[in-house]
Amino acid sequence: IVMRIVFAGPPGAGKGTQAARLIERLAIPHISTGDMLRAAVKAGTPAGQEAEVYMKAGQLVPDSTVIAMAIDRIQENDAREGFMLDGFPRTREQAEALEAAMKEADLSLDAVILLEVDDALIVERITGRRTDPDTGTIYHMTFNPPPAEILDRLVQRSDDTAEACAARLSKYHQDTAPIIPFYEERSILRRVDGVGNPDDVTARLIEALG
Repeated sequence: IVMRIVFAGPPGAGKGTQAARLIERLAIPHISTGDMLRAAVKAGTPAGQEAEVYMKAGQLVPDSTVIAMAIDRIQENDAREGFMLDGFPRTREQAEALEAAMKEADLSLDAVILLEVDDALIVERITGRRTDPDTGTIYHMTFNPPPAEILDRLVQRSDDTAEACAARLSKYHQDTAPIIPFYEERSILRRVDGVGNPDDVTARLIEALG
C-alpha cells in the first residue's frame, strides 16, 4: 500500500521516537524539513540555491521555496511507495499550498497523524529531562530517575526550561494547530493518544493507519 503521511503533534509529544518506529515498519522515507533543506542545498537544486541565500542571511526560508523543495523531494524514486512528512506543514497556509502543489503533481495525502499529548504532561516531560555530560545519557527526574551519586553533574538543556517549553507550545498552538481543522475537513486526520508506554503508542499509530 502506498502511504503518504504527514506526522504532526506538539513539541515533546514523542514524535521523534514514534516516527523512527513507523518508517521502519512502513519502509518509507522520513522527510523532515531540516533534512530536506540540507539535501536541496547540497544538491544545488533551484529551490536549494534559493533557500541557501536566506539561510546564509540568517532568515527564514519562505513557504513557496519550502513547498517547491517538498514537491521535488516527494517525487523522488524512494518516495514513490509513500513517505512521511515530519514537521511540515507547520501552518495552515503551508497546508493549503502543499495541497495545491500536490494536486498539480497528481498526488494526494493518505493520512495526517496527530499525536496528542496534554500541555501539562508535555511540560512535565520536557522540564524533567536532565543529561549526564560525561556519558550523554538522558534521564528524567520523574519517569527515569538518575542514580543519586551523579545528581550533582547533571545538566538541563536551555530549551528544556519551563519558559522555553511554554514558548514552544504557545507557538505550536498559534501557528501549527490551525492545520488540524484543515485536515479534519478532508477526513484524513487520525488522532492518536500519545500518552503511555511507547510500544502501546506505536500500536495505536499502526491501528490508526489501518
